[in-house]
Amino acid sequence: MKDQTMLIEALATGRSLPAIEPQSWDNTSLSGVYRSLHPQSYWSNGMFPAGFRLTLTMRFEENFLAYEGLNDTNPEKLYVNKFDATLDDKPAPIAGNARYNEVRIRQLSAREFQVLEQLDGDVIIGQYWCFSEDASTLMRWGVGKAPDGTSKAFFETFGRVEE
Repeated sequence: MKDQTMLIEALATGRSLPAIEPQSWDNTSLSGVYRSLHPQSYWSNGMFPAGFRLTLTMRFEENFLAYEGLNDTNPEKLYVNKFDATLDDKPAPIAGNARYNEVRIRQLSAREFQVLEQLDGDVIIGQYWCFSEDASTLMRWGVGKAPDGTSKAFFETFGRVEE
């Protein structure tokens, strides 16, 4: 909780982020399938799609995340984002994605993560993930650059799906 308070204070005041010593957390309770909750999500450009449907399947192990995001809002144009990454802020490859080709994930606390999706080292999407204490909800917010070059802030909420 102390690290979380320091992080929030730094973000609110514009100070540098505090140094957070790498730790090993048991993330197994975060593993599962999460689906977008449309009424609790938005994009700053006001263009959050009606019927938005994004399903995240995540498997956590020690210092590791296997991630698959399936956006089937438009069933005729599925969008898949899939990667395996460590949680220590080291770049990991993302194959088959035109917008970005690597991801860096830094675990900030037992339920918080910084996620950077990059194209050749340039951050395209920077986001903060926070799981609820019971891991029933995932909230992620950040800023991303669209393929047309415009940027938008986003806040997306996901509820855990019973498997």
